[in-house]
This record gives sequence, structure tokens and C-alpha cells, in this order.
Amino acid sequence: MAETVQNILVIRLKAIGDVVFSLPAVNALHRHYPAARITFLTSRENAPLLRGFRHVREVIALDRAALRRGNPLTVVPEIFRLLRGLRGGRFDLVVDLQGFGETAWLARLTGAAQRWGSVYGPGREWAYTRGIRRNERAHPIAWNLELLRQCGLPDGPVENTYALPDDIRQTARTVLAAQHLDPARPLLVIQPMTSTEQKNWPLDRYLAVAKHWRDRQVQILFLGGPGDVAALEPARAAGFCVITGQPLLVSAALTENATLMLGGDTGLGHIAVALGRRLVMPIKHTNPGATYPYAHPEWAVAPGSSQEINDVPLDAVLAATERLFPA
Repeated sequence: MAETVQNILVIRLKAIGDVVFSLPAVNALHRHYPAARITFLTSRENAPLLRGFRHVREVIALDRAALRRGNPLTVVPEIFRLLRGLRGGRFDLVVDLQGFGETAWLARLTGAAQRWGSVYGPGREWAYTRGIRRNERAHPIAWNLELLRQCGLPDGPVENTYALPDDIRQTARTVLAAQHLDPARPLLVIQPMTSTEQKNWPLDRYLAVAKHWRDRQVQILFLGGPGDVAALEPARAAGFCVITGQPLLVSAALTENATLMLGGDTGLGHIAVALGRRLVMPIKHTNPGATYPYAHPEWAVAPGSSQEINDVPLDAVLAATERLFPA
């Protein structure tokens, strides 16, 4: 089968963490089809992430915001551009890692002879030549690999390795130098804010961890997005270095310089894991299906039976940082 597959399309539109979770599946496809050209279809805001996927040759970026606006002057050109990409790619194999209604249609519209898909509910199998019901009790990375296995790919080593471009690494070094952070000294990178309030461990506890390590002469860097400036003002007022609003890949490169990262369930945290960084993650639960740091459930700190993020104990998080911080 490997000899007949020349062009592969992988579909995962959102979100950041889920796109990152597709990385081992992309690497597995490349290992089995080393001569195939791999294209990745994702939402436009996630397209920069694919620079770190070494085996992705082309990206189709879907402007979902333009489609939602409903203006024919933007919708019609976007649809035609998308259809040209889907049909013009001459894909032999499509792997839909999302399995939503819209991605099922996109997979079908390619006309590919082989279409593999992760199916969430009944009625979507029609879009695929092999539609596999999703196991929601599996970590997303484990499920993506299981989907490939059930569709015929042999098992192999899991390669969850993200590759930052050199220009991004250089930008991060410049940012660190501007903040007078010394790459030769230990650095704890903290990202307190997640995409939803329900996943945010209280900031005052992050500050307590930061003060603990600052007293031990460890450099501290708080990271945030452009909307986190006001929320992270207490960290700045406490004398900590705070960087907000950097492009995602630059923030990822900043975490690559970390001795240890501390933060919630975020795409940036999962990139850090794929960059080989250790991560302590306060998380609501580690039940089956939880998005803990892949292959390292012991790096997640959960509250126990309550499944309330506010109930994650400060002492447990401090102990985890002590355990994972190099001696």
C-alpha cells in the first residue's frame, strides 16, 4: 500500500493543543510513506504551528472567520480557494483527525480513494472509506495513533518531537536578552492563563511558587498572550519578568529555554513537552481522556475527586516542581 500513496492530506482545524497532538500521527504517516508529500489542512490562526512539523510540505489554511461572517465577497473566494486546494492536491489518502461534520465534508470533497476518519457520532461514516469510532477515554495522541493502526498502519516508535525554526530560536534569544535573562542560569517559565477560566489555577498560587523559586536564585518568566496583560499585572507588580503578546512560536522558543515550565492545559504547554521540556501542569483531573502532558501523567497535578481546579493543592504543585527541577 505504501507504494501507491503519493499525496496525503491531514485535517485538524482546531485548536492549538489538538494540532500539536497530531504531530506523532504525522510522523507515523511519514515513516510508513516516506516518499509521500504530506499536506496539512488547518484553521488560518493555527497555520504557523506547522512550521515545527518537519514532514509537512504544504499547509492549506482555512479562513473560518471569513466564512462565518457570511459576506459573499469573502465567502465565495475562500470556498473556491479551498476547493482548488482540496481537489488540486490529488490526494491519495486523507486522514481526518477531527471528525466533525465540516471536516467529514472536506475529506469527502477531496475525492481521495482512501479517506480515514475519527468518527464522534453516528451518521458520519459515509464520508470515509474507513471511519473509526473515537475512543474518548484515550489521550488524543494515543487515539490518533490508534486510528492509524486500525486503518492499517503498523505500530512503531512514537515520535512526539517539535522542531522550531532557527529564525524563531534567534528571536527568542533576543527577547530573553532584552529582559536580562541569562540562558546559563536556571529558568522557570510560568504560563498561568489558559483558554478558559475553568482551567485556570489561581494566579496567587502561581505567584507563591514563583516566589519560592526566586528565593532559590532561579530566574522566573511569566508568559501570556496579548489579552493577558492586565491579568498578569500582579506578577509584574511582584517584580517578576512578564512577557505578553509574542507570536506563538516565539513563546514556544522561550519555553525551550526553560529549565522547567509550569502552566495549565494549554497548547503552548503541549508544545513545550514536544520540545523536550519538563512541565508541571495543574489540571482538573487525570481521568481517562485527560489531556495531561503526553507520556507523563505524573507531571500533572490534579485535585482528586472534586475535579475543581481551585482545589489543586499548592503544596502538591510545589512538590512536583521540586521533584522535576534538576538538582
